[in-house]
Amino acid sequence: MDPTVARLGDDCFRANLAARPFAATAFGVAGYDDQVPDPSRAADVRLRSRLGEIAAELSAVDPGGLGAQDQVSHSVLASKLRYEHDTLRWGLHEVAVSASMMGPLAALVSLVPSASVATPAGAEAYLTRLGRLGGFLDALAARHREAIADGRFPTALGVRQAVEQLDGYLATPLERDPLLKPAPGPDVDATAWRARAVELVESVIRPALGRYRAVLADELLPVGRPDDKVGVCHVPGGTDGYLAQVRAHTTTALTPEEIHATGLRLVAELREEFAERGSAVLGTADVEEVLRRLRDDVSLRFATADEIVATADGALRRAQEVLPDWFHPYDIAPCVVREMDPVEAANSVLGYYRPPAADGSRPGAHVVNTYQPRTRPRFEYEALAFHESVPGHHLQFGVAQTLSDLPEFRRFSYVTAHGEGWALYTERLCDEMGLYSDDLSRFGMVSFDAWRACRLVVDTGMHHYGWSREQAIAYMRANTALSESNIANEVDRYIAAPGQALAYMVGRLRIRDLRERAQRARGDAFDLKDFHHQLLGHGPVPLDTLEEIVLGGTR
Repeated sequence: MDPTVARLGDDCFRANLAARPFAATAFGVAGYDDQVPDPSRAADVRLRSRLGEIAAELSAVDPGGLGAQDQVSHSVLASKLRYEHDTLRWGLHEVAVSASMMGPLAALVSLVPSASVATPAGAEAYLTRLGRLGGFLDALAARHREAIADGRFPTALGVRQAVEQLDGYLATPLERDPLLKPAPGPDVDATAWRARAVELVESVIRPALGRYRAVLADELLPVGRPDDKVGVCHVPGGTDGYLAQVRAHTTTALTPEEIHATGLRLVAELREEFAERGSAVLGTADVEEVLRRLRDDVSLRFATADEIVATADGALRRAQEVLPDWFHPYDIAPCVVREMDPVEAANSVLGYYRPPAADGSRPGAHVVNTYQPRTRPRFEYEALAFHESVPGHHLQFGVAQTLSDLPEFRRFSYVTAHGEGWALYTERLCDEMGLYSDDLSRFGMVSFDAWRACRLVVDTGMHHYGWSREQAIAYMRANTALSESNIANEVDRYIAAPGQALAYMVGRLRIRDLRERAQRARGDAFDLKDFHHQLLGHGPVPLDTLEEIVLGGTR
């Protein structure tokens, strides 16, 4: 391993984790569980400066003189430094007030309790972090005020939803507070630890959340952008900032116009598939009727939260059983299915993935939303489980953690287009693997494809072309089978995280293209297990780097 590239990669990795300690906890990287982020503009300037220094030093390293693995590291690091530097420059996160999974309360209730308190050191680190959360929230409120002073306003809807979410949390009895869920290990005085944790939640965190709520309600809400101006194109610096986000999340030079056009084409193609499957399964080829039946037929919905969990768990188990037929053997951490905390669930997505801890103290988790189960279609949750658990995110993250010959910045990082592109690729792969339980469940696969294709249209529609929130909702309603509540939650997520949702389909399209090109180049020698290993066995990488890995030896 080239020592300069290794050192610079570690410098970048440590700088990012120091700035984003919640992410360190999510990835299971030790040493940051007592820290909280500094959300100030000054902290962003410092990080941007440090990344610029690392990038300047890396540019002096000639990748042509490196070995194959170090060339990949050089490419990954150069891409990461460039995209993060540009994202920090425009600071769009300072206007992203939201009750979605991108919001601060969601991070507190989902990520903070995932830290291990099994040891005395871990338990003490957790308490230290609880004590610091008040300062974090006050600093976040100050950042919002700075943004307002510069005419950079959040959406009024996002602020209202965040206030409602905070009210729900603050009304939660202490005994059900998600921050008090962790159970200390046997070497920790559990009674004393819990008493201290309760004291910190009561005296530090809840008062700070109350102050943060007041800033949102009294200062941000009156200036919030209306629903017809939800895109960041209506924010000073938003057009350039959106382009930076598009490039960072897709790791491509695709323009918003090109992505929008691709989405329109894919949506049209998927409407044809809805018609074909509707004719076979529902007895109608009328797309509007197919979508109406899938969305409104109450017989297609769950009755209980337990049914949702059982569906997700069953899909995970079936996928694990047939992995050896499609993948090389990997010794990875276990994966479990867990219900989303009610505080988070009302305004959140269908589900998400939380990686295992690097030290084995925590399994990977498919966190599934079971809120109001009678509103949730049964056909969606198998595709969701394959995406979030196996062979999707869990297999991807689990394999990356085992790659001990790679530097940490490659094992414990995330490239949205690669990660989400892979997980979306597996939704169709699982049909090849015979994992869907019936033709109805395959509708979830098609609907989810349409959902991700619609993202290309509505994300660029809102943030580049200036669409209203209602235009985005109407487009998704017309072209997917997603429920009304899920469509609204999804659109609000895209509003809060410009560009992120584009990465799924852009990444999937590139992976499918690479598979087809590799098959043509290798002919009978093509091995699907080897292809999958090329996608998984190098950690998260930008799409151009992935192409070089897969096709470099076939040119």
